[in-house]
Amino acid sequence: MNSLKPVAADRLPPLLRRMPKAELHIHIEGSLEPELIFALAQRNGLALPYASVEALRSAYAFTNLQSFLDIYYAGASVLLKEQDFFDMARAYLLKAAQDNVLHAELFFDPQTHTARGVSMATVINGLHRACVDAHAELGISALLILCFLRHLSEQEAFETLEQALPYRDKFIGVGLDSGELGDPPEKFARVFARCRELGFHLVAHAGEEGPPAYVWTALDVLKVERVDHGVQSSKDAALMQRLAEDRIALTVCPLSNLKLCVFPDLARHNLRQLLDAGLLATINSDDPAYFGGTMNDNFTQTFAA
Repeated sequence: MNSLKPVAADRLPPLLRRMPKAELHIHIEGSLEPELIFALAQRNGLALPYASVEALRSAYAFTNLQSFLDIYYAGASVLLKEQDFFDMARAYLLKAAQDNVLHAELFFDPQTHTARGVSMATVINGLHRACVDAHAELGISALLILCFLRHLSEQEAFETLEQALPYRDKFIGVGLDSGELGDPPEKFARVFARCRELGFHLVAHAGEEGPPAYVWTALDVLKVERVDHGVQSSKDAALMQRLAEDRIALTVCPLSNLKLCVFPDLARHNLRQLLDAGLLATINSDDPAYFGGTMNDNFTQTFAA
């Protein structure tokens, strides 16, 4: 029997960069680079509280998830028209193609935009048009997942779902994101039950900063098919066994975890522990514009550590 030989360290980065990839955890609003934020603000006649692109980028020093979300939602405020959403998604997909991403599933947060008076049609049609164009021009399969903001109410999630249903042919599933702490998955049990009845795929952020209990309820109450992040699962041996036995994938985001202080450095990230325990875990960029890491950056830096 032939044994696999380790790849030489100097050959690994180019191999990783050329490798075909799938990105399963990308918030499209989190791909909005400072340069495009300023361009869209100018196009839409908006003033930003930053003097320059450099000043905005220098504000990307986060201590936790909430400190990131504060700037994330401020950046999204420049998105007003269908073309804005198209341009944002198009910019991400062009970069993804450069990283040899062949398939991407894009999270989007409609409540961030409808709360500002932007219509659901504007959001979904702009993003979907970019996905269709990317498939035709770049050969990338790009699909949309509508996410509910967990810091908002169950009723608001139901209202968002109803607003989105006329466009249900343009997104494949629903997710749950925003700050975890204090907003457990079971808060949206009835919303996810309705989405399951409608035939949507179900995913949810759980176990990024939240405890393993959030992963359990995402699995058993929301009935998710995939857990986004999930790195806190390593603190619960029974949960690790469940994830491995049921082949539930975790969409792990190493550089995001580093930037948001979930782990102090990549050498102490638990991705290797998850994989060694037999879990399915993928590498993803999460919010690449804010965390300084594309798919290739996440792969090369994680493997180097």
